[in-house]
Amino acid sequence: MSELISFEPATGAELWRGQTSDVDAEVARARSGWPNWAAASLSERIERVRGFANRVRVDLELFADVIARETGKPLWEARTEVESVVNKVDISIRAYADRTAQRRLDGKAGTRSALRHKPHGVLAVLGPYNFPAHLSNGHIIPALIAGNAIVFKPSEKTPASGQMLVDYYHKAGIPDNVVRVVHGGPETGKSLSAHPDIDGLLFTGSAQTGIALNRQFAHRPDKILALEMGGNNPIIVWDTRDIHSAAVLVVQSAFLSAGQRCTAARRLIVKDDIYDLLVGEVKKIADRLIIGEPHGEPPPFMGPVIDNDVCDNLIESFLALMSRGGRPIKHMRVPVLGRPFLTPGMIDVTEMQDRPDIELFGPLLQIIRVADFGAAIAEANNTRFGLSASLVGGTAQQYDEFWANSRAGIVNWNAPTNGASSAAPFGGIGLSGNHRPSAYYAADYCAYPVVSSENEVPKAMIGIGMNDEEAAPLGE
Repeated sequence: MSELISFEPATGAELWRGQTSDVDAEVARARSGWPNWAAASLSERIERVRGFANRVRVDLELFADVIARETGKPLWEARTEVESVVNKVDISIRAYADRTAQRRLDGKAGTRSALRHKPHGVLAVLGPYNFPAHLSNGHIIPALIAGNAIVFKPSEKTPASGQMLVDYYHKAGIPDNVVRVVHGGPETGKSLSAHPDIDGLLFTGSAQTGIALNRQFAHRPDKILALEMGGNNPIIVWDTRDIHSAAVLVVQSAFLSAGQRCTAARRLIVKDDIYDLLVGEVKKIADRLIIGEPHGEPPPFMGPVIDNDVCDNLIESFLALMSRGGRPIKHMRVPVLGRPFLTPGMIDVTEMQDRPDIELFGPLLQIIRVADFGAAIAEANNTRFGLSASLVGGTAQQYDEFWANSRAGIVNWNAPTNGASSAAPFGGIGLSGNHRPSAYYAADYCAYPVVSSENEVPKAMIGIGMNDEEAAPLGE
């Protein structure tokens, strides 16, 4: 075993220290705990997860403080994350009843058929660092309600938040051997995902890792795999009189959470004749954004990115776009030496050939100007990803055209690309997912349907294809 240390990105202070985990031992413990949990009544499992929500609600400020310090996000945003953790319980209970309820089906005369759902068994959950509690909890709670046991690996960048989440499950009476946590880096994640005693894996993270997991599971159709990946998300701004509101929606889409949301807008597609007005207004608002540490006063709009490596890579990406023909509108800068704070970056890539179709996970917005609406939709779809897309402005007819032709799992009108509701399905196509959306639809991948024909007594006859009398034995 080796030591894992978490540092606060805003200050560099040590926040948490612990040992990497023994994956074999943790999977074995979850395997031992699963049968009793699966055999428990649904009402008992629901009672336990509701107890979890109550525990977290009482400690909202404490949990939010840890998340804010470990991720660098503003305290106000960390509070909304913890609130989402609490709200996820009731949403998941409703979703389970809606998506996986027991049903009676029409059967032949004198028979009855039933549809029920069973848990898969032991599910591994790989969590992200941007919403270390909310997105991980979004997999875990539906899986627990369905009767699965969990082995959860938090991101190695946010182990404190992950450990705290698991502690709340245990404090609520969910057995220790039903939810286990493994700490460690990428090798620990690989060991967990390849473990022969897991029955599936629920993942939130980068497309690169998701593709690797998809390859790894290709020869194991017996294991469930749910991939929630990122996006190269477009926001189109078309004819609108309210340039300021349009610009605010662009800023919220691109720079909220320091751009560290999978639904963040990466590409702004704008009509030629409003380009100067809109881009100028977006830059003006971006220049006014307060960038600061989580507990700063006045409260910041955004904090740092997760660490210096991510910060350096984003700066390098901005420079690479410039070197390939991008025209900078607003330079990315590091305002605090040695810490991963970044000012939002804006760069016009209209004239760039072969624009890179990658997810730049930070406050970096690429801008493309187009002449007509058909070209705007074509640019929006010019990606292998397909998570979120938004149209700001335009007519109802244009929105209908945009909705019908957008290759994305979330399509919005006069709303930001981010901020999706947990009460709706959440997922995308292409490199954004494998057609197993999470949030409200997480219930679908946490249990499998079982159809039964059921009769109280056996009663059967063969009515065709039989001789009138019993056939003579062979050889006579």
